[in-house]
Amino acid sequence: MDPRLLLDLAVSVAALAGWFVVYGLVRLVTRPASPAPAPATMELGAEPPALVSLLVNRWAVTEDAAESTLLDLAARGFIELRQPGNDPMQTTLHLPAVPPDDGGLRPYERRVLDRVRGLAVNGVVPLTALTFRDGARAKAWNKRLRAQVVADARAAGLSRRRFGPAVTTLLGAAALVAAVGVGLAAFHYGTWHPQDDNPGLAAGFVTFAVLSTIAGVSPGERDTALGRQVAARWLGVRDWLRGHEQFDELPPASVAIWDRYLGYGAAVGATRLASAVLDLGMGDRTLVWSSYGGTWHRVRVRYPRFSARYGQTLPKLLLRAAINIVVGVFLLKIFGSSFDLVPSTTDQAARIFTFVADGIVVLALLSLVSGSYTAVRGVADLVTERTITGEVLWLEVWRSTSQGENQPARPWLHYLAVDDGTGDRTTAWGLPSQWAGGCHDGDTVTVRVRPWSRRVVSMSVVGHGRSRSLVEPAVADETDDLPVPGRGGPAGSVEPAALFTVEEVGQALGLPVRAAERLDLPGPLAGAQFRAAGDGQPVLNVQTVGGAAGRWIWRLNSQGQALPGIGDGAYAAGERAVLRVGDSTVLVTVLADARGRAAYLPWLLAQGAARASAGHEGATT
Repeated sequence: MDPRLLLDLAVSVAALAGWFVVYGLVRLVTRPASPAPAPATMELGAEPPALVSLLVNRWAVTEDAAESTLLDLAARGFIELRQPGNDPMQTTLHLPAVPPDDGGLRPYERRVLDRVRGLAVNGVVPLTALTFRDGARAKAWNKRLRAQVVADARAAGLSRRRFGPAVTTLLGAAALVAAVGVGLAAFHYGTWHPQDDNPGLAAGFVTFAVLSTIAGVSPGERDTALGRQVAARWLGVRDWLRGHEQFDELPPASVAIWDRYLGYGAAVGATRLASAVLDLGMGDRTLVWSSYGGTWHRVRVRYPRFSARYGQTLPKLLLRAAINIVVGVFLLKIFGSSFDLVPSTTDQAARIFTFVADGIVVLALLSLVSGSYTAVRGVADLVTERTITGEVLWLEVWRSTSQGENQPARPWLHYLAVDDGTGDRTTAWGLPSQWAGGCHDGDTVTVRVRPWSRRVVSMSVVGHGRSRSLVEPAVADETDDLPVPGRGGPAGSVEPAALFTVEEVGQALGLPVRAAERLDLPGPLAGAQFRAAGDGQPVLNVQTVGGAAGRWIWRLNSQGQALPGIGDGAYAAGERAVLRVGDSTVLVTVLADARGRAAYLPWLLAQGAARASAGHEGATT
């Protein structure tokens, strides 16, 4: 290789590396502080809960800001929270006939109150209906709320930009220096490559533009002297609230007794149950509650997505490694002799071929290195298997195999996030889907894992979590394990094939259908499918699930048009409708040629709800 090329590359790399070193140092110096808590105290300050949430979370706005604001509005009389039964998920929000004067509300408080008022029908809105129906709107609403909270914190002197004017000026100047270095290296390259246009100016301009753009992206907020002082005081309040027995188990409606303490408890992360029930579209699977170790805390979870090794078996990893090695060796054998970074020929076609061959050689080397690395690490992964025990934080489908247009995809790998108590951060594992139905969130499991591929090779449940007891409480008699007529067994799930008759489905869809066929679904799901009597095409899927899984599916699908008066709650959205009856959730999906009859889903749901409710009442009298 020409020494001049090495010099130009070295100068460019050094210039860019220097800028990123400066950038890294700036991020290190400006990171938000972690104030030491002041002595535990019950004295509340003047700051609203949303600002308190910002301070105690190291100057980051989390979902607690909106949730704590909602509870604080209830404590101040702007809304009323009522829980009619033992289930906090049935909490409803009521607007008072004579509300307090809202002239003194802050912008983000008004935003939360306006959402409640906008969704209320006759002054009432179910708590679970506060979630958004559109992802883009949810993102925009949350972004504006965060901006309003940050603006209020800055106005109060509690927060400031992490990259202020001095920092951005420093990074801009460093970017200019790096751009000059890259530009000079490119200009020097052009002087001894006279057959090409000199790229010096363009390289310098592009470098400055890219680095300036990176420097201009705001990394968030940081502390101030006053902010650190106030945060320490509120951390003391958090310690006092966490020391209060059963405070973390209070439902949202208990704000009537605990007044503003409940809202501030949500702001500082001391209200596990109330925060789990509240949802304003701010739920985040990357920040999950855990009680492993005896105390409630939140764990940040990372979900691998891009690398092909995650969740794979050793044979698949070795096969992929072998393919990469064979491809790399083959390409090197074909194009290796043509490798020349600085071709001496002046023939344009020959130069193009040489550059293409150079690129193929580089790809071949990368393929060879990648294959070798995968093979070595795959074998090492087998040797370094380890066993961990912890609490299940999150379980959801990761990868699926398509089974055609009219069939649901078949999952083969699930995300399994486990808190083993070693820290407040973890990375999800890849769990084979056939084991996914064996555990629930909150369960304590022992898993045998391979660290590099993040694959679970064995799993056993060693203890049922508290979430199971919340949704499946024990009763005094011995009838827990007896199936209830019209329901799918001890979990309380409605039997899907018994919900609708053939005549009802045919009337709703406007075509004759066959008797329901059972669907084999993973985990706790039960399913049935109706097919057209003529061509046998699937026209309606019915899926039911009870227990904890049913609650989660209800929360995820209770979107679209609310259908009052049907069961314990119902929604319709496009070709899908969801129904809640007792502890069961029913999903109904119109398929194929019947999609034009989706408008009749509410009527069909009403028939199923009446039948399920009648069966349940008959079983309990």
